[in-house]
Amino acid sequence: MKQSIVDKLERLCGRLEELDRLLASGDATRDIDQYRRLTREHADVAPVVERYQEWRQCEGDLVEAQEMLADPEMKELAEAEMLAARARLPLLEAELQTLLLPKNPDDDCNLFLEIRAGTGGDESALFAGDLFRMYSRYAERRRWQVEVVSSNASELGGYKEIIARVIGAGAYAKLKFESGGHRVQRVPATEAQGRIHTSACTVAVMPEADDIADVVLNPADLRIDTFRASGAGGQHINKTDSAVRVTHLPTGIVVECQDDRSQHKNKAQALSVLVARIKDAQEREQHAQIASTRKSLIGSGDRSERIRTYNFPQGRITDHRINLTLYKLDAVMDGELDELISALASEHQAEQLAQLAEGGD
Repeated sequence: MKQSIVDKLERLCGRLEELDRLLASGDATRDIDQYRRLTREHADVAPVVERYQEWRQCEGDLVEAQEMLADPEMKELAEAEMLAARARLPLLEAELQTLLLPKNPDDDCNLFLEIRAGTGGDESALFAGDLFRMYSRYAERRRWQVEVVSSNASELGGYKEIIARVIGAGAYAKLKFESGGHRVQRVPATEAQGRIHTSACTVAVMPEADDIADVVLNPADLRIDTFRASGAGGQHINKTDSAVRVTHLPTGIVVECQDDRSQHKNKAQALSVLVARIKDAQEREQHAQIASTRKSLIGSGDRSERIRTYNFPQGRITDHRINLTLYKLDAVMDGELDELISALASEHQAEQLAQLAEGGD
């Protein structure tokens, strides 16, 4: 194992001892937020240190077995122990490298899912509706909740834009690679000549901030407008100004929310979406700077980047980032996303392992 990785593991051993002392002290629970942070860190560090101790023990066993070879009576036992240790060491090293991979602190978060129709007019809006149903069915399979925050329906069905909150353990970890351009190739229902059309939608997946305090909002930077909400097709006309539009003046980000009849709830939802968008923009800017030396296989997450094509005539779905093609489009559109998501996660992990092997940091 590389010395730089061993050094990192030794530092983690020292940190675990420090965490044990801090958590055992009488003052540990005085600051509950700090206590929770320490216990989370302890839960992350302890398995790595435990596996590292197994690796050190295995290395020690190998050295002892090699020393035993000089004794003719112990030679057979020594060779057996050396064989076992040499087989186990690479497995432990691989486990340690995986455990050392950086964890995304947002992986356990709920998320905001935004789907917008792009090129293709009405067909694009219909496809946006199909994508929303796809993600909703995937969420149902995982027993997650989906709450529509804001929607703008198109005349023929589907959505020009829809924003939803997805609530569930590990939601962001599963869907974080879905951001980008989604292209569809199919014969629209309105196409009399049977010609295949190509249209596109953009998807944005953003972790919900644990606390609005994660992003500092200066009230002077916000313009909040209220207006009357109306249902699609005039189903209900709200007689009060319950809809809310929040504009973040420094960035120009605008969020509207009108799905609830309570102005207070609409404002709270709009602020939550605004915080998620600001946080997402900040993180994408940081990632762009970091990725200047090495581009991730999973892609930059740029909203304009085409990540996937859904070809209905051929029943084919292709993820261009990892060159994966599946001929199970109907199942995928029905929410069976596990094969795609697992392949993307595996590729991401392989890229992280390659970076760890190169840098050891």
